[in-house]
Amino acid sequence: MGNIYDYYAATGDTQALALFKDDSMVDPFGTLGLKGADPYLILGIIEAHLTGASEEQVEADPRFCALLNDPEYDGPWLVSLTDTLRDALATATSERLLEAATAWTRTEDGGGEDPGLMADFLERLGELARDAAPRRRLYCGMSL
Repeated sequence: MGNIYDYYAATGDTQALALFKDDSMVDPFGTLGLKGADPYLILGIIEAHLTGASEEQVEADPRFCALLNDPEYDGPWLVSLTDTLRDALATATSERLLEAATAWTRTEDGGGEDPGLMADFLERLGELARDAAPRRRLYCGMSL
């Protein structure tokens, strides 16, 4: 079994934590779940490709995979995603998302993966981002 990642939108960190702590994870804005889609390993590269920023610049954003619940907690964990990523996904074309997916598959973490599958995930994450922008933020809940 691998890790489970649930991506969703909330009005802010307080609501995101409340939704996350609810065992039923009833999200009024929609949830996108995907096994193995670790935001730290994937979305920094995707954001860098979509925005033209370096990976270092992306990772310097205080909201990039920032842990929102207690770091001493054994899981599940909740991290924030950047507003820059939300906005880039919300405006990206299908072609641009495929380019970003292809760029990710050329990395060490993405080697051997099908860019079409990653592009499909990015399309669905882009739909969530379009629904969220600009009043809601994106988050990822992670569990084993």
